[in-house]
Amino acid sequence: MGQAEDRGRGVYAISVAAELVGTGQQNLRLYERRGLLEPGRTLGGTRQYSEDDLVTLRRIGELLDLGLNLAGIRMVLLLEADNRRLEGELKAASASRSPVRRE
Repeated sequence: MGQAEDRGRGVYAISVAAELVGTGQQNLRLYERRGLLEPGRTLGGTRQYSEDDLVTLRRIGELLDLGLNLAGIRMVLLLEADNRRLEGELKAASASRSPVRRE
């Protein structure tokens, strides 16, 4: 399993994730209901938060500190994800382009 896959694998229970990011468990449940993140689930339905989820939770905290409401935070997170995707596509397109030869 690669490093990126490890970061996306849910390993933290909600209590541990809440403690690691310095918020309450009820906030994590609210963020999920509002579509700000989607933690993994065990077969029994228990939430499992990944390192990537913790990064998102910390970003949510930063945006809250800046005064954004949850609807605004959702939009920022979506725009940031779109930006990362587009940057990746641009890098891939640039890498696949062969150098222009001048004769």
